[in-house]
Amino acid sequence: MKRTGRFIFLLTATTAVMSACGGGGGSTSPMSLPSVMPSTPARPPVSASSVIKHVVIIVQENRSFDNLFNGFPGADTAQGGTTSTGAYIPLATVGLEDGADPNHRRSDFVNSFDGGKMDGFDKVGVFGPSRPSTYVYAKVPQSEVQPYWDYAKNYGIADRMFQSSTSASFTQHQYLIAGQSAGLTDVPSALPWGCDAPAGTTTVTINPDGSLGTGPFPCFSYKTIADSLDAKGISWGYYAPAVSSGDVAGNIWSAFDAISPVRFGADWTRNIHSPETNVLGDITGGTLPSVSIVIPDSANSDHARFSAVNGPAWVSSIVSAVGNSKYWNDTAIFVTWDDWGGWYDHVPPIAIDAEGPGMRVPLLAISPYAKHGYISHTIYETASLTRFVEDVFGLGNMGQRDATAHSPVDMFDFTQTVKPLAAVRTTKSIRDFQMQRPSGLAPDTD
Repeated sequence: MKRTGRFIFLLTATTAVMSACGGGGGSTSPMSLPSVMPSTPARPPVSASSVIKHVVIIVQENRSFDNLFNGFPGADTAQGGTTSTGAYIPLATVGLEDGADPNHRRSDFVNSFDGGKMDGFDKVGVFGPSRPSTYVYAKVPQSEVQPYWDYAKNYGIADRMFQSSTSASFTQHQYLIAGQSAGLTDVPSALPWGCDAPAGTTTVTINPDGSLGTGPFPCFSYKTIADSLDAKGISWGYYAPAVSSGDVAGNIWSAFDAISPVRFGADWTRNIHSPETNVLGDITGGTLPSVSIVIPDSANSDHARFSAVNGPAWVSSIVSAVGNSKYWNDTAIFVTWDDWGGWYDHVPPIAIDAEGPGMRVPLLAISPYAKHGYISHTIYETASLTRFVEDVFGLGNMGQRDATAHSPVDMFDFTQTVKPLAAVRTTKSIRDFQMQRPSGLAPDTD
């Protein structure tokens, strides 16, 4: 009896459910299924701001893409170039330690660019030891910059990165912190480049038609990334060497020296750090700010004037410090070179305005979220790094070149599983750089 009663109960319950689902009173037809089953809600896209909490921008000196990454597999490089006489010159091998410095001011850009023909590099001349006019048609041997190549192979490299301005270092560093350079080109007439310059220091302005004029004393108050970060309460640091030669004793080689509210405000002592090797201690000590810009000592800068090959090891020391710290899981590291240094490059920039962009320079993206072995062909400029910081931290743009520059976000896949930093062999350790005696020389003066 118990067994029969249970069977009748189950049959009755099942019939009731089928009738309800079938929509007919008392119907015993099979339950119909919807033609389209509901799908699992799509996961929201992973954005940079959701995973990146620290950005480190390492700025090296004066190298073009063809000069530093010549022959890099998959990248757009040339094995030679044409001179102003129409002659084809194969690129010679010139080491970082050679010591001759190609000229690289606005006039040198104009001559080299030659209306987009890229055939006037033999007109730029060289500062320092005497060299032939074709000296700048050169590439650095891969063996000297192997760490850079290894990072490019393991992470990401961009072969359409251009300096924002058509002149030398001063303006590029202004574009990095402000997306502009107040209409200036070339460099101030005396060191240091900023509010600490001697009285009577002048600058060079560039007019919309490309003509040049005499500009004001190099101490400005335009908006910079410091204002945007401070307003949001986001920590930042600018790590730069002190310079102690000639008339710049005791000063710091900092782009913010040209920004009056920073130079004469609380940010100067709170956010401007010297020597630049302090960044290594801040990483290992757990006090790295959310945004860090790192400027090298001249001995580690890759600048052609200094007979040194330490640049790749210096960059590696910072990357290794981050990679072996708690910061690796949420950090994006960029390595770039502030200007082309006069060296040959075959890719002509596409002008936005009279100020630039200028020549092509390398850009590396190193992060657990960087696309592995990726070569970006997207057009970037110096202000693209500013834009990346603005987008990650929700700062909004400053209405300058940062507003139109492409952020290098395509070099990342933020859904990737975090993996340890790929090992790179270098000639010096983090400790070596912490113990290195500062040169006292500005990383660039031209």
